[in-house]
Amino acid sequence: MTEPTPLEPAPAQPTPTRTPFETTTRGPIAPTGEPVAVPPARWDAIVADLAERGVTGAPELVSAHAVTWNNGALGCPSPGVSYTQAIVDGMRVVVTVDGTTYDYRFGTTDTPKLCTR
Repeated sequence: MTEPTPLEPAPAQPTPTRTPFETTTRGPIAPTGEPVAVPPARWDAIVADLAERGVTGAPELVSAHAVTWNNGALGCPSPGVSYTQAIVDGMRVVVTVDGTTYDYRFGTTDTPKLCTR
């Protein structure tokens, strides 16, 4: 019977020289400057969406900013949904109604997306 040979230690793994590639972020790439005025068509769309949801108070504007989103999810992805993978110029409008905050996102159209996450 022969003696077992001792195992040699595994070679050391090389240390990475760069950070891993990041494919997406959850929020906007960056606000694109000063706050902006909400166009009447978008304000009317928010009011209509709130009414469809049964919200009865008058909305008050908290903030409105021009935003460059990193994809069609507009910074508010839903699990299991695919989105366009392109930069989208849009805006984020936050309103309150009777103490409840509503976070609306717009892409290139006047159709609002309520972000509920």
